[in-house]
Amino acid sequence: MRLKVATDSVAFGSNINDVVVPAEMKKKFLSGFDIFDAAIGGTGFTPSASMIFTGEAGAGKTTMMLTLADHLSRAGTVTVFNTAEESLFQVKAVCERLGLKKGFAVGNETNVADLLKKADKLRVTPANKDKPFLLIIDSLQCMDDGHFSTGRITSATAERSLEQVTNWCKEHYTNAIVIGHVTKSGSFAGTNKLRHMVDCHTHLGIEKKDKELMGLRVLETTKNRFGGAGARQWMSLNKSGFEVVAVAEEE
Repeated sequence: MRLKVATDSVAFGSNINDVVVPAEMKKKFLSGFDIFDAAIGGTGFTPSASMIFTGEAGAGKTTMMLTLADHLSRAGTVTVFNTAEESLFQVKAVCERLGLKKGFAVGNETNVADLLKKADKLRVTPANKDKPFLLIIDSLQCMDDGHFSTGRITSATAERSLEQVTNWCKEHYTNAIVIGHVTKSGSFAGTNKLRHMVDCHTHLGIEKKDKELMGLRVLETTKNRFGGAGARQWMSLNKSGFEVVAVAEEE
């Protein structure tokens, strides 16, 4: 993976103490959605970071991401929710059920290059130019990187698509959360390489072992290059969204 980060000013062999972190990367921002902020360590999103958000079928991945988008928008972050899996009308129906009022930008693109071009156009408008920018993609398995003229999607398609999104984050100090699927056995739907291509991996599961917490949703971050993994949280999920029931602090 070739990350398009402007590091030309740092000569090979430079002392690490002489390397200056760009000011853009230091402008961390919170979402205001306490459940998710806690999951990624409580210090907020670091500009340029990419994330995979996985979850079992029915765990509530889309519900959580729509709730996050609404909170981010309220906190002043330009947020785009791109649905390649469901129609915009289905997404709007979920927002109405959850009572999400603030609103955020949406898209229905399946081609990665087209999506990033449109996101860039929105990102540099005068109204958005100096604001944090976060793109949510639902989901990785539905995105086409344009490699095949027929639009055929393979396991390699997911890798190439995620590479384009990650490069875009690094180049523009933007953020992206890409929703990924897991198989019935609980394994990640894709190659292990996908985990290494992102800065953060957060997972939403359904408790199956603890009898007292059985059926509750479990949110935990298993990898975070720019912050702590945060707490493991058990939540109930109802028509109005998530509610924390129990928390296990990071060891």
